[in-house]
Amino acid sequence: MAVHELSRRDARRVAIQAQWLHRDRPSDLLDLVRQLTLLQVDTNKTVAPSADLVAWSRLGSSYRWDDLAAALQTKELVEFRGTIRPAEDLALYRADMAAWPGEEDRLLGWQKAQRDWVEANDACRRDILKRLEADGPRTSRELPDTCAVAWRSTGWNNNRNVRQLLDLMEQRGEVAVAGRRGRDRLWDLAERIYPDGPSIPVEAAEFHRNERRLSALGIARPKGPDCPVEPLDVGNAGDSAVIDGIGGTWRVDPALLDEPFEGRAAVLSPLDRLLHDRRRMVDLFEYEYALEIYKPVEQRRWGYYALPILYADRLVGKLDATTDSRAGVLRVNALHWDVEPTKAMTAAVVHEIRDLATWLDVTLTGLPKT
Repeated sequence: MAVHELSRRDARRVAIQAQWLHRDRPSDLLDLVRQLTLLQVDTNKTVAPSADLVAWSRLGSSYRWDDLAAALQTKELVEFRGTIRPAEDLALYRADMAAWPGEEDRLLGWQKAQRDWVEANDACRRDILKRLEADGPRTSRELPDTCAVAWRSTGWNNNRNVRQLLDLMEQRGEVAVAGRRGRDRLWDLAERIYPDGPSIPVEAAEFHRNERRLSALGIARPKGPDCPVEPLDVGNAGDSAVIDGIGGTWRVDPALLDEPFEGRAAVLSPLDRLLHDRRRMVDLFEYEYALEIYKPVEQRRWGYYALPILYADRLVGKLDATTDSRAGVLRVNALHWDVEPTKAMTAAVVHEIRDLATWLDVTLTGLPKT
């Protein structure tokens, strides 16, 4: 099969169209999530939760805050391992759940360690299942820690035994997120949350997941670094491609090649999948970005939670803004341009920032005069 030869601009446009960030906006949240395959859960509300920001950046102000909650309530969407996915996509994960953590001869050291830790705490696992069955949804704080062996880590999860055990039980398909109380997840038996459905065999499921991921990304590398929840690579899905000026081979969704492109302005979540793969972001967009939440104030270049700005087929800047819900204000701290903006670019970006304030139902302040 011939290898597609693309310019950087061609590759960017494929990625943008796959993420539904071109001029033709979608109109339905469920259709959007089915195309993107997932919304990443993040409760940071500096501007708005990431999943809502991603939905708004595609749907515009027609997207309402309760749309996502309603779809989760009806179980058309489900939360799974820190992501929100179409309920029907669980068929692609059930076989992996049943076979957790995987085939013995393919397990990495950390996977064996997790398996052994769960086995060592089997009594606590069974106790959690019995309590959820009897009492219904509970947060991790409301479940007693009867672990015989503590969870050890060098980070902030050290000794957070129940939370870590619940996360691993979720991977096993035993428990699921039933909702949230504030920022805390409510856990229940998976059979009460996940809809009934088929289970696709492991190899076939991996093939379909790769195809779905390529459809969402448009263009990606066939192989990348290990990412436990959602890989960045797509295996042999799609067609082979090379990009002028970038080494290595890629996989591209052929359905998006030679499609007419009309771009627009968009203000994105820092966790948006257009730039979540930072290596791909640099390769395709030649864009510099880092989330600076954990940096000291004096080391921040763009702001605590700067929002990337897309215009047409380029990432052109960052918006440093904060929502003050009590005051009813979206406060623009700075608008950082990576390029010299044209009048058309400035007008389009300012329009999106104003639309963001309208969607948040707050007053916009601090926007530089144009």
